[in-house]
Amino acid sequence: MITLSLKGSAEPLGKIDEADLRMLIDQLVEETEEDTDYYVNALTIDLLEQNGASSRLIGLLKQALGDSEGVDIVWRES
Repeated sequence: MITLSLKGSAEPLGKIDEADLRMLIDQLVEETEEDTDYYVNALTIDLLEQNGASSRLIGLLKQALGDSEGVDIVWRES
C-alpha cells in the first residue's frame, strides 16, 4: 500500500493502492524520476476523475484540498 499525506505533514491522508499510484505517476508532472510529490488543485482532481481515477483516490485528494486553492501531496510506500 501507498500512504498519501500533505507535504510537510506527518499526518497521513490515507492509503491508496498501486493502481492509484500509477494513475498519479502517469497523469501528473514529475520533476525527476525520484519525485514523490505533486501539486493538486481542483482542475487536477477533475482531470484524474475524467481519466478514470478511483473514487478512493479522488476522495482523498478532495479531502486534502478542502477549501484551499491547491496543496502539495506526497506519497510513500508503507
